[in-house]
Amino acid sequence: MGGNSPCASCKLLRRRCAKDCIFAPYFPSDDPHKFAIVHKVFGASNVSKMLQELPVQQRGDAVMSLVYEASARVRDPVYGCVGAISYLQNQVSQLQMQLAVAQAEILCIQMQQDHPVFPNCPQIHSDDKSSSLLLPPPSPPPSQCLNFAASSPNVIYDTIFGHDIVS
Repeated sequence: MGGNSPCASCKLLRRRCAKDCIFAPYFPSDDPHKFAIVHKVFGASNVSKMLQELPVQQRGDAVMSLVYEASARVRDPVYGCVGAISYLQNQVSQLQMQLAVAQAEILCIQMQQDHPVFPNCPQIHSDDKSSSLLLPPPSPPPSQCLNFAASSPNVIYDTIFGHDIVS
């Protein structure tokens, strides 16, 4: 900033903030933690070099990325933001799987309503006849879903279609 209030980097590094300080526009004095974490992970000299190599219009985005990566690196020193990305990708996969199961259940219910010849679909229960959303009964506990018959130890009871599956 060059005036009375040095930027966060110059405060942390205990130096005078010059008018052309490369850090001043991106690390204001009212948010010292932002520069401290970037400095801890990348070092002030490296950050300065990175910012100088970029066009001015890209520096703000670069600083935001550096702050995010440094924060992730402090939280998870081994994986950094890659660990966060992996976690989110796993969550997306699990949610996609849950969505597919829900869509299959909806299809089964629709087929049962359209064609009552599918008796193995879960039965529809509704106390309120005016309700437009009809839900199947709750699934049985896992102990009721597994059928370990003595004659075939690899039999699993399929609660969606109501029959045994031999694996």
